[in-house]
Amino acid sequence: MRPKLCKEMNIEDFKNYYWLKEELATFCKELGIPSYGPKLELTERIIMFLSMGVITKAPKKKASQAKQYDSLSLDTVIIPNHRCSQDIREFFIKEIGKQFHFSTYIQNFFKNNAGKTFQDVVNAWYEEEERKKDPSFTKEISPQFEYNQFIRDFYQDPTNKGKPRKDAIGAWNTIKTLPGDNKYKSTTR
Repeated sequence: MRPKLCKEMNIEDFKNYYWLKEELATFCKELGIPSYGPKLELTERIIMFLSMGVITKAPKKKASQAKQYDSLSLDTVIIPNHRCSQDIREFFIKEIGKQFHFSTYIQNFFKNNAGKTFQDVVNAWYEEEERKKDPSFTKEISPQFEYNQFIRDFYQDPTNKGKPRKDAIGAWNTIKTLPGDNKYKSTTR
């Protein structure tokens, strides 16, 4: 049975169970820890509190976060610590079309290619679109999307071929209440 989130909980119990981002944010508020940011950051703050009683401060939210660049063009050079913001999304929608979105691949391209240009991002977008046409292409799922990875792995198991989505969701609902990781494990071994 999954334990209740509380400040006296064992750190291993916390690490061994799946928690929704909303649960983590609420728990952070109860502890007086900053409750905004990505799920992985909330988890790190809670672990720091449970292990050492330390309340870590989150990076300050910047009012001018949207203005990373003076202007946007295909010649704009990607800066270190680039953030995918709404104005940048709108720029790429104008360049590529409405199908543009910040896929994991494109987000990682920005993260790992400071010094390259927005034209390089456009090229990377079209290269990824070409790779998607290959029947063996598998889209990368970021680590924080455990549910999506579980559902994909469930359906990649030949024993689940043709099973309805409710079976995959039921399996997910079971595993997330158990201690340990939330990775799909085949029942036939």
